[in-house]
Amino acid sequence: MSEKRKKYTPSEKAKIALEAIKGELTLAQISSKYGAHATQINAWKKQALALLPDLFSDKNKPEMTGYENQLAELYEQIGRLKVENDFLKKKSEVFRG
Repeated sequence: MSEKRKKYTPSEKAKIALEAIKGELTLAQISSKYGAHATQINAWKKQALALLPDLFSDKNKPEMTGYENQLAELYEQIGRLKVENDFLKKKSEVFRG
């Protein structure tokens, strides 16, 4: 009977790839420690190294600034509405008495 393949979670893959990147253990040692093939560990290591520069890029910045701009606009609108509300309260008191 054939052996069932083990599926690794993304966090396990990252942990194994990080250990391979550190280089404290050989690929054979890491392979025996986690039960993954050395070729697969090497592929995860290459994938991790390829994606690392994108983590520190400014690709996410425009999304955040768009969100921050929208938030600032909403706070500004709240402030204007509050001032208008206070003004109308004062004017309504003049008509009441």
